[in-house]
Amino acid sequence: MPPPRILSEAELASLIDACSFISPRIPLRGHTMATLIGLVASTGLRSGEVVRLDRGDVDLTNGVVLVRKTKFRKDRLVPVHPTTQAALHRYARERDAVFSRPKDEAFFLSSRGCRLSAAGLQSNFAKARKLAGLDDGKPLRPHHLRHRFAVTRLKLWHQQRTDVQALLPLLAT
Repeated sequence: MPPPRILSEAELASLIDACSFISPRIPLRGHTMATLIGLVASTGLRSGEVVRLDRGDVDLTNGVVLVRKTKFRKDRLVPVHPTTQAALHRYARERDAVFSRPKDEAFFLSSRGCRLSAAGLQSNFAKARKLAGLDDGKPLRPHHLRHRFAVTRLKLWHQQRTDVQALLPLLAT
């Protein structure tokens, strides 16, 4: 199996920007994907965890996301960067303006007002990837954003000359 593809900062920005062109007539679709991709890239959440988030799991005031029943059936709290917190807040405002009476408690909604499905995520991700010019034969999946998060965090710790070995359990959590 080839090593996972690690997106550069420019490629990630291009992928997020491309989301606005996924469905020009349904702007919420692009905003959903851009916010979701940014959240995954900045936190390392799994794509399945992101689509399972409910509104009550995302604390927009304190910048914390509660991920329920993750691997090994545990719950965990994930802090988000202030820029991610602001993006989540903007998305929630737009989502609530479009769907004042959503069909369920999902944080990320499809264009029908229901929970964004894993298939919907994969389909829209593929469209954004193609629009961003990242469809060059090397398959890029949402899970690669998780790898990018881990590699970026390890590089940062190394640059800060911290004890990376001691911090690995934090990354695993």
